[in-house]
Order: sequence, then structure tokens, then C-alpha cells
Amino acid sequence: MSKSNFTRRGLLKTSAAAGAGLALPTYLSAASHSGYTNAPSGSTVTLGFNVPQTGPYAEEGLDELRAQELAVEHLNGEGDGGMLNTFSSKALKGNGILGKKVTFVTGDTQTKSDAARASAKSMIEKDGAIMINGGSSSGVAVAVQGLCQDAGVIFMAGLTHSNDTTGKDKKANGFRHFFNGYMSAAALAPVLKNAYGSERRAYHLTADYTWGWTQQESIAAATEAIGWETVNNVLTPLASTDFSSYIAPVLNSGADVLVLNHYGGNMVNSLSNAIEFDLLSKQVNGKNFEIVVPLYSELMAAGAGDNVKGVIGSMNWNWQLQDEGSKAFTKSFGEKYGRPPSNSAHTCYVQTLLYADACERAGTFNPCGVVEALEDFDFDGMGNGPTTYRGADHQCFKDVLVMKGKENPTNQYDTLEIVEVTPRAQVEYAPDHPMFAGGDLGKCNPGA
Repeated sequence: MSKSNFTRRGLLKTSAAAGAGLALPTYLSAASHSGYTNAPSGSTVTLGFNVPQTGPYAEEGLDELRAQELAVEHLNGEGDGGMLNTFSSKALKGNGILGKKVTFVTGDTQTKSDAARASAKSMIEKDGAIMINGGSSSGVAVAVQGLCQDAGVIFMAGLTHSNDTTGKDKKANGFRHFFNGYMSAAALAPVLKNAYGSERRAYHLTADYTWGWTQQESIAAATEAIGWETVNNVLTPLASTDFSSYIAPVLNSGADVLVLNHYGGNMVNSLSNAIEFDLLSKQVNGKNFEIVVPLYSELMAAGAGDNVKGVIGSMNWNWQLQDEGSKAFTKSFGEKYGRPPSNSAHTCYVQTLLYADACERAGTFNPCGVVEALEDFDFDGMGNGPTTYRGADHQCFKDVLVMKGKENPTNQYDTLEIVEVTPRAQVEYAPDHPMFAGGDLGKCNPGA
């Protein structure tokens, strides 16, 4: 993409109509309350939580599961209610969903697409799950989203950052609360320019799957638009644990910035290897060498320890935000688990509540009613300020955070600081933006 394309394609302002998100869908009639996949007939409704319990993103998956369990407690009227008390929609009453107690089953994605599809399929066909939520990989998200579309259930994607999830691979039955690679790039570029200048040479190491590809494309386009040069982009296997052989060539490349398009355990290992090579003490092209981690999480930062000091990246949400919703969720999570929540935990918690709220507002579990209730839904009180689920592609739009590793952390959960809260207008884009081209949202599938 040219420099001008990244900036010129423009920002799509999403207007909030009066009362948006409050009116009941017009699609539904009394007859539509049956005839869909896993329509609950008893006193309970089952949700499927599909997270990586093993593999390179397992730590993120465990935190997602903690948050999902907390969301179920709050939906069923247990605990302090968390974000039910701050959510601008007041449809949820703490009595389950549409009067039915919420139960859940879990699966292990293993951060593998085939395993994730198999576990989701089992939860839908054997356990009667009516909604699938979770995951910490865009490859997994794209695979499970396609399965849910075919099965006729709602997929509330967990931690998925690839542009493709709501780009070429978008589906009518799928929704994403997490931000994407384009948004990270739009938030990071001005901060990187201010911090490191406009004449930089960047070397990228990139996880070799859909997330890494689209994040690298986004970061390269945004940094080239501010004057940076992309020296090289090297793809690395997701299963890699030692990145030393990939770091060594950086020293002879003429690059003065290393961009690590890695996540989870991969980022911890590649950053640690970069520090072992003493990159941050070097000068290249008359400039101090820098490292950028475009997608951060608290769990990654804790795992990397002192290595994250001063390193800039972006996040979807952070427990240090001081809005009422963030404070309520952080309090509930902290009291239950003795630690602050990660941004992956926040995403899965919020999406579980948003699904339940959509069912309440639609008056049905029918996925087509849920889709209609979520499309172009405007809300607040769930962190990150006023938020919209855009109907055109089912992408969520909200403020984005730019983070930096703290120089003097006070504990293992205090490793990152918020550098900037980037307003959503700066990270919005038109549905036909070339980075999101292709694919067809299609129509909701109610299934059986």
C-alpha cells in the first residue's frame, strides 16, 4: 500500500442514531423463537468457551476462561454484578438469559485451527452450545467463525487481531470486540514518529499466519507513511521457541528498529533473544536501536519481565483505565482471582455479556435476532468509551491504547503504562478499505 492510501482512504464516522441499540429487532415474530440450532427447551442455556488451554497462547486462554466464568456468575446474579452495573443497556437483570440459567462447557483450541474446530463442533453437537466465545489466535478465529456460520450459532470471537477476521473472512454469525492490525498501526504511527523520528529503517519478524501477515502489512504501511523504510520482513513459524537465528541477521541489515510481529510465548521468546543480543545498547545509522512490539498484553509483558522496559506497543484495553466499567470489572476479577485481568480476559467477559444482552433485547436466542440486535449497536460502560458494533462487517470500534514497558514496575502486573488513549475516530476506516477487501458478510444462518 502506498503512503497516501493508508492516510487518504479516510475515516468512517459512525453516527449514533437517537436510541440506537434500544429498539427491538423488526425481523422477529413469535414464530421465530424456535427452529434454530440448539434452541434451549429447559431451564438452562449452554454457552461454549473455546480457549487455548495448551500451546503457545495457553496463558491468554486461561485468563479468558477466568473471565468467562466470572461473566456467567454475573449473568446468573452471583457476585457483585461487575459491568452489569455500568453497561449503558439495562436489559440484563442478573436472572440468566431470557430467564434461563446460564451454564457452560469448555474446549481446548491448542492454538490450532483443526483442534479448535473440532472442540467447537463437539460443544455445538454434543453439548448443545448456542454460542461459542474465545480463542487467542486469528487462525483459530477464522476457522471457528466459519464453522459457527455453517452450524447456525453465534461466534463471539475472542482475541483475534488479524484484519481478515472482519475483512475477507467475515461472517454474518460472527462478531469481534477486539481491535485489529490496522487499528494498532493507526494508533502507533504518530507515537513512534514522536518517539523515534521519521527517518528510521525497520526490520520485521512476523508470525507466519493470517494475524502476522496482516499486522505486518498494517504496521509497514503506517510507518512508511511517516517516512520509515521497511528493510526486511522475515516470517517465523508459530511453533518456534528460539528466535536467535532470526535475530542475528538484524545486526548486519542496516536496520535501526526491530518490529516483533509476535504474540504470547513467541513474543516473550523473541524479545528475550533480542535482548540477549544486546540490541538496545547499540547505535545504528547514528541512532539508538529500538524495538517495537505492535500488539501487547499484560501476560506477555509479565513473562518478558525487565525486557519490556521502554518498548512501545498497542493494546485493546488495560486494567489501569479509570472509567467506571473498567474499574468495576477489574474489582470483580481481582477479588475473585487475586490478580488484575488481561485485555484478553476483558474481551471475552464483555462479549459474553453483549451476547446475553442482545438475546434479551431481541427477545430470543435465534441467532438471526441476535445478529440484528448487535449490528450497529452503540453502547458505553464496558471500557474504552463509546463503542459501536458496525453492521457492515461486525467489527467493533472504540478507543485504542498505546502502551510502553514501565521503567520501574512495582509488581509483576504493573509492567506496562498507558502512553496514549487514541480516540476511535483516529483508527476507524471504511468497510471497503483495501486492507479489508474481499469476502462477503453474507446472511445470518439460524441453522436447524
